[in-house]
Amino acid sequence: MSSVLYAFRDGIARITLNRPDKLNSFTAAMHGELRQAIQRVRAEGARALVLTGAGRAFCTGQDLAERVAPPGAPPPDLGHSIETHYKPLVLALRALPLPVIAAVNGAAAGAGANLAFACDIVLAARSAVFIQAFCKLGLMPDCGGSHFLPRLAGTARALGLALTGDRLPAEQAESWGLIWKCVDDDRLMPEAEALAARFAQGPPLGYAATKRTLYASAANTLEQQLDLERDTQRELGRSEDYREGVEAFMEKRPPAFTGK
Repeated sequence: MSSVLYAFRDGIARITLNRPDKLNSFTAAMHGELRQAIQRVRAEGARALVLTGAGRAFCTGQDLAERVAPPGAPPPDLGHSIETHYKPLVLALRALPLPVIAAVNGAAAGAGANLAFACDIVLAARSAVFIQAFCKLGLMPDCGGSHFLPRLAGTARALGLALTGDRLPAEQAESWGLIWKCVDDDRLMPEAEALAARFAQGPPLGYAATKRTLYASAANTLEQQLDLERDTQRELGRSEDYREGVEAFMEKRPPAFTGK
């Protein structure tokens, strides 16, 4: 694969968007390679995933060169693009039963910003910026942005970001609760790798259940969420990992989780 790089070692999958000359903007071919890479994450039994970009940007959204219609041709069907590429991408990332870390190394604009917000944990370099650039094209946020922004930042800030298209520095994104942490540029990948290594040694069943239940909470009532906690915790309590966790705690040693 050329526009997406994939590596796997010690239970950690690494996906790098690799069109640095185009600021890692999306093309149809890149979407296809990214889907293949995410399938490999599942097939190889990864226990953590790090997603980042090559060069000076994380991802600047759609490559508009693919959207230029020749004179007289009908306009592109953007809904088809979402249905074919962006919707499956976001759903595939959210469905991974393992922690997904976005290591945002530079500009994250348009669909690129919302790709980062689709991940479970976002680490951003101090020089990184998040930009909802859609309004500058007469569009609205997509790639899940209309879902993620109000939930992460609140409606007022979500509307401000979406309607102005202003640059949001990484430090401010952290203070607003949009991302997990802002770190110095030279610490971004070491921090991401250390976090991934920590997750790779953690409880796979517990992590998968944590993702599933926390993401379900937005659509559930309190009673529905309590029922979900009851059913999920009952299932986890019967696992070998829970038994191992309790034994390790009692024996004052690190647990060796197997995902069973």
